[in-house]
Amino acid sequence: MDDSKKSGREGFTLIELMVVLVIIGLASAAVVLTLPERGGSLVAEAERFGSRAKAARDEAILRSRAVILQVGQDGYEVRRRVDGAWQVDARYQWVEGTSPEIGGAAARNIRFDAAGLTDPVRVTLRRRGRQAAVDIAADGAVHVVR
Repeated sequence: MDDSKKSGREGFTLIELMVVLVIIGLASAAVVLTLPERGGSLVAEAERFGSRAKAARDEAILRSRAVILQVGQDGYEVRRRVDGAWQVDARYQWVEGTSPEIGGAAARNIRFDAAGLTDPVRVTLRRRGRQAAVDIAADGAVHVVR
């Protein structure tokens, strides 16, 4: 093939390049939107807290002693009474950006008595405009509300 018979069209047109860039942009946006949240979803955080609240209630019943779930802005602790003093049994941190509201307050103690009973409370977790709640009933039953 000699040079005199070339069609004069070499490379890509501007339209073709723009179409390719749009396709790459849409594909990358789809990937970013499907990535999980850092530290897990807010609902998963609420379910973890709910599970630990249930475990605290169960421990109070099994040991026939009160257990306190102390909830604050930085995280929450499970406390039990040993030799007349409250000791931290376990300590957990909220995922970064999570802020709790406990019955209208920023911090509160939830006390399960030896029968697993407590004052009813709703713990609302908020992160980046989303929220999930954990309801703890008077009988100690725990429910995650999405």
